[in-house]
Amino acid sequence: MGNMHHSVSAWDTIGAVLLLAWAVAMWAAVGVLFVANRSRKVRPWVFQGSIGVIGIGLVGQIGHVQEHVAQAGYWIANPESKPWMTVWGTSLADGYGQINTAKPGLGMEILHLVGNFIFLAGLAGVVLITARARKTKAHRWGKMGVWMQGLHGLEHVVLTLSVVFGASRAIGLSTWFGALPAGPGLWTYRIWWHGLANLAGSMVFAMAVYHLWQERATVRASFLAPDAGTPAVKEAGTPAVIEPVRVPVGRPMADPAGVV
Repeated sequence: MGNMHHSVSAWDTIGAVLLLAWAVAMWAAVGVLFVANRSRKVRPWVFQGSIGVIGIGLVGQIGHVQEHVAQAGYWIANPESKPWMTVWGTSLADGYGQINTAKPGLGMEILHLVGNFIFLAGLAGVVLITARARKTKAHRWGKMGVWMQGLHGLEHVVLTLSVVFGASRAIGLSTWFGALPAGPGLWTYRIWWHGLANLAGSMVFAMAVYHLWQERATVRASFLAPDAGTPAVKEAGTPAVIEPVRVPVGRPMADPAGVV
């Protein structure tokens, strides 16, 4: 899938390395934020960090989904032709293809794998920022997105590993586990499978971000809770219940005259 070049420029390599570094940095940030968010101590910087992960994930997914839209558009005009990739998509795939030039499809598989994990990291950011406000719509949409994109990312892991381990063609749901022979049938099915999956995932991401904006006051308040005692915000929309202070009363003592 794609129009791989025989010659690979230094820019192809640099672009591939930078995109991989982007994905690794995002998942390192997700890991740090996840660990920090599990603590009973509220750390306000997790809020800003999660916003950063979400924003970078959005930028990455805009670039990712436009590649699938462009491929679908090319297919509509040329349904019998081999799948096409944009110039920048081809450049990045060429860069990754240097890992093993004997496997022409490997670069494209790695490219889509990296792109999908950047997308997944952005959705994970929504779940992290709403972890203390679990009843919000943003949290529910973010969780739905993580499940959807997690399964789609797993599909790309299987596709990539099948090529790495020497399969004649990528094996996964989008290839009917390798049963579809190369040709217009396989190309059509795979282009629309991944295109629609990314479009659906993008819509879920957009809804999660929309609700996050609508519920931003509740989400922000969940990071202003005190570090100990009853939290100011237990769940979104649930006021804190502060119990009255109990003053211990001592047992009455008899005076020396025997009067209580």
